[in-house]
Amino acid sequence: MDINKCIKIIENSIKDPTKGLPEDIFLFLTRLSPLINVDLLIKNPQNQTLLTWRQAGQSYGQGWHVPGGIVRYKEKISNRVHAVAKSELKTKVIFDAIPLAVNEILLKQINRGHFISLLYSCKLIQDPDINLKHLKGAPKIGEWAWHDSCPDTLIFPHKMVYKNYI
Repeated sequence: MDINKCIKIIENSIKDPTKGLPEDIFLFLTRLSPLINVDLLIKNPQNQTLLTWRQAGQSYGQGWHVPGGIVRYKEKISNRVHAVAKSELKTKVIFDAIPLAVNEILLKQINRGHFISLLYSCKLIQDPDINLKHLKGAPKIGEWAWHDSCPDTLIFPHKMVYKNYI
């Protein structure tokens, strides 16, 4: 097997790495290198924390999580913070340039098992999409809600590092 030919095949299957990667290539890379992600700590005047719901099958099972995303190739961290606010909450934020916390997360799984997580203190410029607000019953994927304290159903990696911030 010629490793250079294999690399060329992989490179040819990636259209634009700044827009993300095909899932199988992305997961392979997560077995070789840590991922850098940003998480948005958003508080309201009542000191509640804004969390969004993830369903089972999204790497860590279902649960509430701090909105966040993985920094893409050649993407500025500030652009990823804004992209997360837009994609997860349909809103805009301002944030402190210096992270509130930097955490290394090591998980006992092959894919997506090593993260360098940057937690940013953010403020909403406008309210999140009201159509995504969790009102009652079982939460649905993408819904958001304000929380007075850390919920028992916070996803495991976030419970490890963020429970004292929520």
